[in-house]
Amino acid sequence: MAVNTSKINTFTFFKLPSAWWCGVRLKYLDEKKAVATVTHRWFNQNPFKSMFWAVQGMAAELTTGAMVSAQIRNTGKKISMLVQNNNANFSKKATGKITFTCEDGHLIAQALERTIATGDGQTIWMKAVGVNKEGIVVSTFNFEWTVRLKS
Repeated sequence: MAVNTSKINTFTFFKLPSAWWCGVRLKYLDEKKAVATVTHRWFNQNPFKSMFWAVQGMAAELTTGAMVSAQIRNTGKKISMLVQNNNANFSKKATGKITFTCEDGHLIAQALERTIATGDGQTIWMKAVGVNKEGIVVSTFNFEWTVRLKS
């Protein structure tokens, strides 16, 4: 079964309800790039009337994780995935619609090939950048994903 944005958004409703209720939605997904959006609302704001950092993190992580998950599924192998580390930078108040984009999909295939060939876990750092409707960067998230062949 192919992984697509509709199936992932349905998955978030059932398995990641906090992301779904906060308005995180995957808009685009292929092997190289993923795009998710989230709109600032009362429900996902902080006391400073901007989007709570964790809501931004959910949208950013979704862009990276959706690509990792899709590429794992394409291998036909049983491979685990987990965020080992992450960091973020917040450069502007997040209000309105924020679009997160990750274009690091090219890093995943190589890590999956190595873990399948060697059985050793592999790590990859992936970056997701969030911009507002004016195209101004509001936050940048980096996630270190680990992939490992299940025994």
